[in-house]
Amino acid sequence: MAVTMRRASRIARDRRRFAMEKTLSPLMFLLFPLLGVVAGILAGLLGIGGGLVLVAALAWLLPLFGVPEDAAMHAALASSLASIVLTAASSARAHARRGSVLWPTVAWMVPGLLLGGWLGSGVAVALDDAMLRWIVAGYCLVAAWQIGFGRTRAPTDGSEVPAPRGWPMSVAGGGIGALSAVVGIGGGSMTVPLLVWRGVRPVRAVGTSSACGVAIGLASALGYALHAPAGALPAHGIGYVYLPAAIGVALASVISAPWGTRLAHRLSGDALRRVFALFLLLVGVSVPWSG
Repeated sequence: MAVTMRRASRIARDRRRFAMEKTLSPLMFLLFPLLGVVAGILAGLLGIGGGLVLVAALAWLLPLFGVPEDAAMHAALASSLASIVLTAASSARAHARRGSVLWPTVAWMVPGLLLGGWLGSGVAVALDDAMLRWIVAGYCLVAAWQIGFGRTRAPTDGSEVPAPRGWPMSVAGGGIGALSAVVGIGGGSMTVPLLVWRGVRPVRAVGTSSACGVAIGLASALGYALHAPAGALPAHGIGYVYLPAAIGVALASVISAPWGTRLAHRLSGDALRRVFALFLLLVGVSVPWSG
């Protein structure tokens, strides 16, 4: 009996050491910054902070670095949201230089975004891995249909509408923040369609969405860190935020976000909508099978 217990203890210790070795793999210094480059370009191009592609990719990759499979989706969401803070800030700064951020709209939306992000992360922590995957997938498919076929009220004569403002934008911010926290994004796939529907031109909607993504990322990542159970990740984590992924993605995305911004200003509004819709469709199909 004692021999069996010692053997079981040795096996458990070996598994923990193997998991730690995987977390320290040199691959993370290549893969996570590479994801950051993609996320940054998408942030500047589409105003989404790269969150959706990050969630799908990290759900595949994190178990390779020692993250338990039953925590992989939570860690992917949390790490994506943490990285979005810098990604969205870099994208917003690049768009602001070109005058495509509607700051009055951002100011009205931020209170709702902060509250929604905090509450949404608490809900997500309580859901199991499989449920989160299907929620993310369903959301992507609905958003792809909406942005691809939804109607817009943008003027056809090239003029600009006034920046949307008022308490309805704050309420909308609460819903956007909550759902963004659950699906691990910067809210662009909701904020952009909302603003386009209100008559804002797509490139300005993208810029404004990027600024809103900073608030969503801050509140949601903090929620995933503080709402998570003790010992949620075996190493290198704060709550569900896996630090090597969050930091590696964030640093690379800051450099690449302005590239996407320049591309966004060269594309027509219709082309931007089509790229956005196709991207969401592909991610939605892939997420349920990423675990």
